[in-house]
Amino acid sequence: MDILINWLLSTVVILVGAYIIPGVVVSSFVAALFAALVIGIINAFIRPIILLLTLPINILTLGLFTLVINALLIMLAAAIAPGFSVDGFLAALLFSIALFILNIIVEALFKK
Repeated sequence: MDILINWLLSTVVILVGAYIIPGVVVSSFVAALFAALVIGIINAFIRPIILLLTLPINILTLGLFTLVINALLIMLAAAIAPGFSVDGFLAALLFSIALFILNIIVEALFKK
């Protein structure tokens, strides 16, 4: 049950982030559901591998390269999920930062 609630909250966060950031378009609630699913799968399986492979660059940049990785993974999710599009790297970077901030707010509000 917690997974479904987390998925729905992530969907709402994606919709709010797409409303805030110009260049990010979500066509419908169903597209946002699918985008949340794709982003969750990417974050669960691909992101840890990429972070491990880019660890030396992350150490040199004091972790700022993680923002680049997050933006690229958002662009990958936009390429996979129909109805979810990102216009460019800057929009993906701003969207990933907005998702991070919105997720912190949602977690603070709905903490058990």
